Amino acid sequence: MKKIIVTGCNGQLGRAINAQYAKNAEYELINTDVEDLDITDVDAVLAHVREVKPYAIINCAAFTAVDKCETEEDLAFKINAIGPRNLAIAAADVDAKLIHVSTDYVFAGDATTPYYESDAPAPQSAYGRTKLAGEEFVKMFAKKYFIVRTAWLYGDGNNFVKTMLRLAETRDEVGVVADQLGSPTSALELAKAIVSLVDTDNYGIFHGTCEGFCSWADFAEKIFEKAGKATTVKRLTTEEYPTPTKRPAYSVLENRMFKLTSDFMFADWEDALDVYLKDLLG
Repeated sequence: MKKIIVTGCNGQLGRAINAQYAKNAEYELINTDVEDLDITDVDAVLAHVREVKPYAIINCAAFTAVDKCETEEDLAFKINAIGPRNLAIAAADVDAKLIHVSTDYVFAGDATTPYYESDAPAPQSAYGRTKLAGEEFVKMFAKKYFIVRTAWLYGDGNNFVKTMLRLAETRDEVGVVADQLGSPTSALELAKAIVSLVDTDNYGIFHGTCEGFCSWADFAEKIFEKAGKATTVKRLTTEEYPTPTKRPAYSVLENRMFKLTSDFMFADWEDALDVYLKDLLG
């Protein structure tokens, strides 16, 4: 039986990874979260990994509070950069594969066509800088790695879809930014993509998002429409909805490496949303 360590097991992606492997007797998942394993402690990580001797490590742990990263960049760096470094060192030590999840925030977010994996990163925020540093550490220390960048993720946890549905209970209109574009991505689809990589030697950097793209306002409108809510969307500009951290205006990633090197294809974002809402709402 192959053992797989999953860090950040209680997050949206960690839960989705567990669901994918739930009925597979070939694998044993060793789930860890912050209370079980401090990924920022290299000695603790090495001890755990040497004890388990995993076939693979899937790193879903991250400091994802984008605005908080601006005021707590050192803490974000420890979790988003030093943590992956430690996992990479440990993975190499026991010859395990490392799957590391990254983000669209490594790019400037000012493009007009989808970003390829080979495009030059240019992070504009503390979150993006710390996540890019994590990627660099993985490339530096891991022997067998998959870096999977995703965006606009939603699943079993707090997310944009649930926030919109909650607001729809008490509001006739919700203001949502209409000038930021990206690909809403179901944690289920991302988990399936990661599982499709684990047993391969198809190493490298991958973009992993649902097909198609929209604005946050478009996304909200689709959520209300599909959930049968009468709430309308007031379309806002980024200037009308200020945040401490500059959000990428264009976060669309092209899943070029998946398409060129594998048979895996992500679902269209609207189809994935249908599946999610059916599961959520019944």
